[in-house]
Amino acid sequence: MQVSVESTSALERRMTVGVSVERIETEVNKRLQQTARRAKVPGFRPGKVPMSVIRQRYEDAARQEALGDLIQSTFYEAVVEQKLNPAGAPAVEPKSFEKGKDLEYVATFEVFPEFTVGGFEAIAIERLQADVADADVDNMLEILRKQNTRFEAAERAAENGDQLNIDFVGKIDGETFAGGSAKGTQLVLGSGRMIPGFEDALVGAKAGEERVINPTFPADYQNLDLAGKTAEFTVTINSIAAPQLPELNDDFFALFGVKEGGLDGFRAEVRKNMERELRQAIKSKIKNQVMDGLLAANPIEVPKALISNEVDRLRVQAVQQFGGNLKPDQLPAELFEEQAKRRVVLGLVVAEVVKQCELKPDDARVREMIQEMASAYQEPEQVVAWYYKNDQQMNEVRSVVLEEQVVDTVLQKANVTDKAVSYEEAVKPVEAPQAA
Repeated sequence: MQVSVESTSALERRMTVGVSVERIETEVNKRLQQTARRAKVPGFRPGKVPMSVIRQRYEDAARQEALGDLIQSTFYEAVVEQKLNPAGAPAVEPKSFEKGKDLEYVATFEVFPEFTVGGFEAIAIERLQADVADADVDNMLEILRKQNTRFEAAERAAENGDQLNIDFVGKIDGETFAGGSAKGTQLVLGSGRMIPGFEDALVGAKAGEERVINPTFPADYQNLDLAGKTAEFTVTINSIAAPQLPELNDDFFALFGVKEGGLDGFRAEVRKNMERELRQAIKSKIKNQVMDGLLAANPIEVPKALISNEVDRLRVQAVQQFGGNLKPDQLPAELFEEQAKRRVVLGLVVAEVVKQCELKPDDARVREMIQEMASAYQEPEQVVAWYYKNDQQMNEVRSVVLEEQVVDTVLQKANVTDKAVSYEEAVKPVEAPQAA
């Protein structure tokens, strides 16, 4: 087998492979002999068909099969011989494909980039420091109460926070418009569900009253036919219900699975969950900074094939998340290319950190992570046992732990600054950068 390799770009390789006619004929004859043992030809017993007849009937098919298999096998022999690491399937172009002659073909493919990861010292990390204070727990209890608000009929004028049952008909220039009318709609005043001015105009209304209000659609409203226009809504208030927050009692605690300990037991459970959320939020923010730093410190070119494969995965995820009748390939690739490239680059960089630093998943940290996740369930021991019996789930946990070990490795050399913040600031999601 003769092999030559040409670099057509930083990552693309053009490899020419030559296979001798002797090897080709050996493979063709092997297939013809296999066919002869099972071929059914009229006038001959199975296994007794003359090879000349077998060759006449089946040689073309056997040759095509042999050539296809030879291209596949010799390609992998060649990349091993040349110490190449293909990043995707090759595009194969036959140069010589004639019977009785050597086979020669050209395989064009991309290879994984070769690089050394570094620049840890230049990565700046802001590590948040926070605790769960009693006031934070108090605030969380109020949030939980509001999430379980009940509404009871009120014989008074409507106030912000009340739930109104309304009928309304909207018109612009005296004409009704699509989506502008409804009956029996439940609306909490102050929720911001309706366009600006709509809910404010109903404050002070009473049950049975009809009000005509004139809110204006925002200039950036999604329906361009309505954007910036002032509408006239005739609103009938069918009923008014005032919010009633539940008491902090055993019935309320039971909603969250806390059946013992009263208020102190419930506060302890809430605090434990908040502390878990705090740890995860801080860990996530540090990880994001580390990954951003690794990207900035290690700009590498990545194979287009890997980005294309990742785009396809993101398309499938998008369809699964949002449903509908769309097929993944109907979603424009450019919607996912930036995210796909980031994932691919990070995957390669993180893998190189693991390789260079000879990292392996720490068994103790794997168990600690599983126990942490299991603690959110009522029967944590059963959850832990389930993980250890499920190879796929265990591999996923090991992968996460390995990423954490990468983060720890970078933090040992990075420029880390600690910053004390409140619980709320620590758990607040990082806002995505605004488009210019």
